[in-house]
Amino acid sequence: MHAMVLKEFRQMRRDRRTVALMVGMPLMLLVIFGYAARFDVTDIETAVVGADAATVADALPPIYDVADIDAGADAADGRRMLRDSEVEAVVVADGAPPELLVDGSQLFVAQSALRRVPPGSTPEVLFNPELDTATVMVPSLIGFIMLFVGTVITSLGVVREREQGTLEQLAVMPLRPLDVAVGKIAPYFLVALFDMIIVTAAGLLIFDVPFEGSALLLAAYGLLFLFVVLGFGVAISTLSKSQGEAIQLAIMTLMPQIMLSGMIFPLDSMAAGVRWIGYLLPLTWFIVGMRGIFLKGSSFSALLPPLAILALMAVVVFGFALYRFRQDLAPKQTGDDAGPLDPVEVTA
Repeated sequence: MHAMVLKEFRQMRRDRRTVALMVGMPLMLLVIFGYAARFDVTDIETAVVGADAATVADALPPIYDVADIDAGADAADGRRMLRDSEVEAVVVADGAPPELLVDGSQLFVAQSALRRVPPGSTPEVLFNPELDTATVMVPSLIGFIMLFVGTVITSLGVVREREQGTLEQLAVMPLRPLDVAVGKIAPYFLVALFDMIIVTAAGLLIFDVPFEGSALLLAAYGLLFLFVVLGFGVAISTLSKSQGEAIQLAIMTLMPQIMLSGMIFPLDSMAAGVRWIGYLLPLTWFIVGMRGIFLKGSSFSALLPPLAILALMAVVVFGFALYRFRQDLAPKQTGDDAGPLDPVEVTA
């Protein structure tokens, strides 16, 4: 028994990915649920507009973090600020009583604001007046489904080819590594794109989610996000020798994006030391764009920064994935290009 235990420990030590999953995942979950799993927002970015803006701003409860005071702006300007995600709440101080405008697409922000309405103010929730959970979650679920298909299914499909030996057969065929990579990725790209269309249509028809924005911007966000998640899938496949390893790496990739992207827990409620991780995740920016397109009809200028960040991520992640895939195929092709073997002299 003693020898068997030692053997298992040695085998576990050699399997670094399993050790990382066993040790790293509990630590990751501890950090996520300790610092990020909060629904109550204590800091709401707020603009105060109207003739009495300065006076009203001084009397707001501490939860309202006043980012802008504009005595020359009115309620229409405040609504535009919310539509373009410049702030999360607007207090219109243009006479008595003040009016509180809240962005309903930020579900937990709106709920926290309504629990602490400034004294004498009249609240109004925009973009999701009923504070319906499905209305907010469906745009996020589009990203989650694309993330799952692009990362998990793609990585498993490519690794399966390696396990069955067909990837090596492709490597010795007269095909460029880029041709092989594109040929392998294209079907998953089309399936994920089809899933995006189906989920979007289901959200609009079944859950009655509004669509206030541009279909072209929706397509742009979807295509860029697909390149990012497919890049993750291909990169995982090049780092894995088996489907089990691919699943382990995929889980370690998916968990932070689900928990720290604002899909479940609001970014504003997270500790600052954890929140910055969310800003490095592609799902965060996809969700920002989807909620702006679906629920608010945000302007192009407001949606351009997250779209540009997604484009940069797509170039970096997909480029790295293609590089890794080419490296996997290149050595095998180099061996075949070395020329014919010298004839073997047979002696009697």
